[in-house]
Amino acid sequence: MGKFRVERVESLMNGIISEMILREEVRDPRINSMVSINGVKLSKDMSHAVVMVSGYLNPEQLSAAVEGLNHAAGFIQARIGRRLTMRTTPRLTFREDHSIKDGFEVIQQIKELDG
Repeated sequence: MGKFRVERVESLMNGIISEMILREEVRDPRINSMVSINGVKLSKDMSHAVVMVSGYLNPEQLSAAVEGLNHAAGFIQARIGRRLTMRTTPRLTFREDHSIKDGFEVIQQIKELDG
């Protein structure tokens, strides 16, 4: 597949999953609107996708949210399949992403050094 198409599908999937979380279509109590999707990485053949999840949650809540999303992966995959016209919908795997939290901590440390 062309790189442009893979990137476009990644972006569309990111938007669809984020919208589902905000609209609370995934009715798992572990998943709330404080969860955010940082990115989607598709395999070259677009058969698998890794979805990076973060948010302003404590580590236990984030782990529980990722567990809930992995539990609902089939439901989310079916919804994506209805909205995107592809032969096959990528199989989803959700993973924790701590980059926002790590970046915030680095900024706080820099502020402390300056001030």
